[in-house]
Amino acid sequence: MSRQFHPSAIGPETWEGYIFSDQEIRIKESTDLYGAVLWPSAMVLCHFLETNQDKYNLAHKNVIELGAGTGLVTIVSSLLGAKVTSTDLPDVLGNLQYNVTRNTKGRCKYIPLVMELIWGQNVAERFPRATHRFDYILAADVVYAHPYLNELMETFDYLCQDGTQILWAMRFRLDPENSFVDRFQQRFHLEELYNLPSLSIKLYRAWRKDSKDQTEAA
Repeated sequence: MSRQFHPSAIGPETWEGYIFSDQEIRIKESTDLYGAVLWPSAMVLCHFLETNQDKYNLAHKNVIELGAGTGLVTIVSSLLGAKVTSTDLPDVLGNLQYNVTRNTKGRCKYIPLVMELIWGQNVAERFPRATHRFDYILAADVVYAHPYLNELMETFDYLCQDGTQILWAMRFRLDPENSFVDRFQQRFHLEELYNLPSLSIKLYRAWRKDSKDQTEAA
């Protein structure tokens, strides 16, 4: 049975507080699981979304977050008016759902949907293109599980249709991050929006290349 983390209902609750969209957001973390910890890339992406609403307006847009973790990006996107599908591995869904529900209930026009998504597995069955089309794919610090980068690439490729924009905050730690970006650019146009050397974090916007672009790149 896969390990799952659920916030305890017993004893004093510990949480981290944040302010976005003039709302206090309380995030429950677990240091035992990577996916249940809030990483700096998520903060960078949230700040970008909040301060660039004129150019990247999420109101009424269909948004999916990959590797949602503690749910902060999902929560902020929902507060900004997006219709969000929040995805991650099954072992962190309990904490993710808890944080999302706690911080969006009664605050958002659209209730966020929390779903299990294992990169590269049954993506087409879970999100058939006939009924699921996303305006934005959001991702923060997803390039850390190096054995699963091929599956992450295939998931990006499937979900990103014509007209879809990817907003992706990434912390560079080891060489595989650089290699992934190089391979990513074979399939997607990539624009650097932020570069924060002190945190080793970059924020990108990406959109898919057409078949001619990909042929020329190869």
